Amino acid sequence: MRTVGVVVQLVLLIVVAPYLVGLMRQVRARLEGRAGAGAGQPWRDLRKQFRKEPISPAGSSWVFAAAPAVLAATTLVIAAVAPFVATGSPLAGVADLFAVVALLLLGTVALALAGLDTGTAFGGMGASREITVAALAEPTILLAGFALSARVGSTNLSSIVELGQQSPAGVLSPATLLAAVALAVVVVAEAGRLPVDNPSTHLELTMIHEAMVLEYSGRDLAMVEFASALRLTLLLGLWANLFLPWGVATSGSPVALLIGVAAFTVKVAVLGVVLATGEVFMAKLRLFRVPELLAGSFLFGVLAVSSSFFLA
Repeated sequence: MRTVGVVVQLVLLIVVAPYLVGLMRQVRARLEGRAGAGAGQPWRDLRKQFRKEPISPAGSSWVFAAAPAVLAATTLVIAAVAPFVATGSPLAGVADLFAVVALLLLGTVALALAGLDTGTAFGGMGASREITVAALAEPTILLAGFALSARVGSTNLSSIVELGQQSPAGVLSPATLLAAVALAVVVVAEAGRLPVDNPSTHLELTMIHEAMVLEYSGRDLAMVEFASALRLTLLLGLWANLFLPWGVATSGSPVALLIGVAAFTVKVAVLGVVLATGEVFMAKLRLFRVPELLAGSFLFGVLAVSSSFFLA
């Protein structure tokens, strides 16, 4: 039954990810006075793109061709091992904080190298900006994870989620609240959302993620877009389960898995709606102000680690 839980979790994330992006677009459209294309539009776009043949720019190498597969593969591995629906999966032992951060960074680096490989100004600009954001965001993820793992004695994500369910008072501790704020800023930055990046813009002065994928088309573009949607879902799901761990299945029974699926879907949908609502009333920061925002999240992470060891 534990293997079934892994399959259910993986299928759920693959299905939900494009719908989450569509839901967020629909929320923004409604708040901006537009009708919107519906929550299912990203799936329709992916279906159309997967039918088209990819075209590689002249002069690009295997790095450009392999980046979408690397990005999708690393994201799918995180979707399979991390505790989104259940903590008792046979892969829970490898759901380590360091491994998850390394996989996230590997996907980011692969896409950045692809942007550089095209030899275009936009690709190089987006790659340099993406690496800058990643270099400032990844340490904050580690610090927030350290703050949560201090009371567990392990960096295993499943152990952290299980302890949160067993000790609800620990979720409201100062260290946990500081880590939640720090990780929330990092989730926005890693997902490429406002105020760090605007996923709906194609202006050369503001692009980060979109600048790296301008040369992709067809199946390659579909894979990048799907991986980006899945990455957003994973980041929101990790934040929800680390700081709101209730509902995550601790056994492989059908009822527990059903509750875990429902709880994960509701939590991610609510966080997506909150994020989309905030983006309507928020402007994109100037590029030189982004490091200041991420430095602030890093400071919250340092305070969270200090608080966790002081209280311990």
